[in-house]
Amino acid sequence: MIWNPTKECMNAEDKRRLQGERLRKAVDRVYHGVPFYRNKLQERDLRPDSISSIDDITKLPFTTKQDLRDNYPYGLFAVPMSEIIRLHASSGTTGNPTVVGYTRRDLAIWSEMIARCLSAYGADRNDIFSVAYGYGLFTGGLGLHYGVEHLGATVIPMSSGNTAKHIQLIRDFGATALACTPSYALYLAETMAKTGWPRDDFKLRIGIFGAEPWTENMRKEIEAKMGVNAYNIYGLSEIMGPGVSHECECKCGSHIIDDHFYAEVIDPETLEPLPYGEVGELVLTTLTKEGLPMIRYRTKDLCSLNPEPCECGRTSIRMSRIMGRSDDMLIIRGVNVFPSQIESVILELEEFEPHYMIYVDRQNNLDMMEVHVEVRDGFYSDEIKVMMELKKKLAARLHSVLGINADIKLVEPYTLERSEGKSKRVIDRRVLK
Repeated sequence: MIWNPTKECMNAEDKRRLQGERLRKAVDRVYHGVPFYRNKLQERDLRPDSISSIDDITKLPFTTKQDLRDNYPYGLFAVPMSEIIRLHASSGTTGNPTVVGYTRRDLAIWSEMIARCLSAYGADRNDIFSVAYGYGLFTGGLGLHYGVEHLGATVIPMSSGNTAKHIQLIRDFGATALACTPSYALYLAETMAKTGWPRDDFKLRIGIFGAEPWTENMRKEIEAKMGVNAYNIYGLSEIMGPGVSHECECKCGSHIIDDHFYAEVIDPETLEPLPYGEVGELVLTTLTKEGLPMIRYRTKDLCSLNPEPCECGRTSIRMSRIMGRSDDMLIIRGVNVFPSQIESVILELEEFEPHYMIYVDRQNNLDMMEVHVEVRDGFYSDEIKVMMELKKKLAARLHSVLGINADIKLVEPYTLERSEGKSKRVIDRRVLK
């Protein structure tokens, strides 16, 4: 189902013309409205009339999360505060929070974008959505909330937490769609199974998962345990929030809503653009955002881009699943390791639950990695020999994928901490001496 065929099925030539027009307006907006950007552009001897097409985007400077923190709280806003009708912000656990502001038009565009996403998942006005992303300053809850209402469907604003009550209401209210992080979906599925209620008591058919990287194997795990079709949604508050890209029924990449956002992939070291199909850091430019326009924002997310039209009929450029983050990448004894690689291996093996923790330490100036993994019911044993065989199996598979050895610690089912929001999978204890 195409929510906005005029934009979602636009041919490449018309799309690039539209993107070029909108980029010129965006550069004009930041040049005249944001001193930070005006200074950056003048340093490069650039003015708004320097942009004649979307190809000129490479002339423009990059923006980073640190730039938002340095201009905290409102320094990058392009409109007066009298035009800002909502604020969101990151947690600010590593410094000043990144503050984002929305005009009335921004919120209208955002709601329409989310409606496009939901439509691509097969949802319509007859669906009932349980939104279990966090509400408040986090963009997930309210982003999905207003998109569901724009679609004309029913929203249950559950937020995260109070899992037992949440499961009861999913059943009693007849929820047909669930929106939350994939790690929380697994926790919900696990708790639902413990209730003893039959699967037929639940009407869930669509799962909308994002806010953290997840693998294809985790998708299969969620679908098997919850009986839903699981779809990815991608976004970040600095750009808009959830809905920057979305999967469709084909599940072959996430469609970037590229009439509102222009995507590039760059080499995170050289900062040079990479060709389609190559993995690099995703860079996004907002083409229509009024409150907080972002020019070539470095997301730190690693993916590739595919410009080919999709079988679903949409012509928007597609991004691959996020393969990790350039700033979260672990370097273990000179080898690049992403938590998503470890997760993928764990989920390939039926003996293990999709719950794990990675601990990185340094002993005698040598990096060490320890992976704690839950063993499934039915496979956990008091016999040392059985557990040693499981440990060797997982260690060998990880070594074949990562190229380095990892110490494995197998734990009983339900012993690792569950997450009701974004999951924390890595604890890096290394201290350089």
